[in-house]
Amino acid sequence: MTTLILIIGLIILTAGAELLVRGASRIAGKLGLSSLVIGLTVVAFGTSAPELAVSVKAALSGQGGISLGNIVGSNIFNVAAILGIAAMICPLAVNLDIIKRDMPIMLGASLLFVFFVRSSGRLDRWEGLILFALILIYVFWTVRRAGTEKTNLVVTETVSTTPTNYSLPLSIFLTLAGLGMLLFGAKLFVDSAVSIARLLGWSEAAIGLTIVAAGTSLPELATSVVASLRRQTDMAIGNVVGSNIFNLLCIGGVSGSLSSIDSGGLGWIDLGAMLLTSLLLLPLMRTGFRLNRIEGGLLFGAFLFYLWLIWP
Repeated sequence: MTTLILIIGLIILTAGAELLVRGASRIAGKLGLSSLVIGLTVVAFGTSAPELAVSVKAALSGQGGISLGNIVGSNIFNVAAILGIAAMICPLAVNLDIIKRDMPIMLGASLLFVFFVRSSGRLDRWEGLILFALILIYVFWTVRRAGTEKTNLVVTETVSTTPTNYSLPLSIFLTLAGLGMLLFGAKLFVDSAVSIARLLGWSEAAIGLTIVAAGTSLPELATSVVASLRRQTDMAIGNVVGSNIFNLLCIGGVSGSLSSIDSGGLGWIDLGAMLLTSLLLLPLMRTGFRLNRIEGGLLFGAFLFYLWLIWP
């Protein structure tokens, strides 16, 4: 029964994220944002919404290992598993803007997050406020630079099959409905995941780094795989890089601001894997400004090796 509730919660989370992405991407499209900017902001936030809902719920419930483990595990899964799979399906061309602007931000956010967590063994409220302030600055800067980019609304076909004549009120309704489903699905998912962890004798960090992280990252996986199949490589890579930035700054910021979070068993292997996979991605992107199938296989192999290291 607990496993069934976990699956139901995950289904509700995924459906809620889909509605949120449909509504938000349509709103962004009406505002004339480019494909790369939508991938780095609206879609990245929408596909990270399950992580946000789960981590906030876990933080408020005093389950710090799940809250922080979900953030770290999701970032590892996004880079190593999702980009690895997407690149193996179709080599991904890399936008130079991602290498010059967004990748350094993702690496800097990763280093700051690790410093905060390891310096005291917890994420304090003032640290959460700093992270949240940084995500506000990032979003403002990204949207502002969108004014210099050519508008490309084809991206909406990557993340949604909704008709192009969706009205603004209906798009807003879809966004709010998706948010409500996320909140409800998060409660079911976290409660059942904790129960399973206790039955198996796993730590909260282990369950957050594996089951919860992979489960809440399914929207990113679906979005990037579909983008890869449709040759929307800006969306495939931008979605992952943007999601990782949102995970660290927005989810870490919101969760930490609401309640100081104990690391709950999160160790150097996990934090180091997050840093190393992010660092590995940069030189791979610079080799011909594309991720080919061999490099995708290397990333996915790194993910399997990490799972082998941490498996309880």
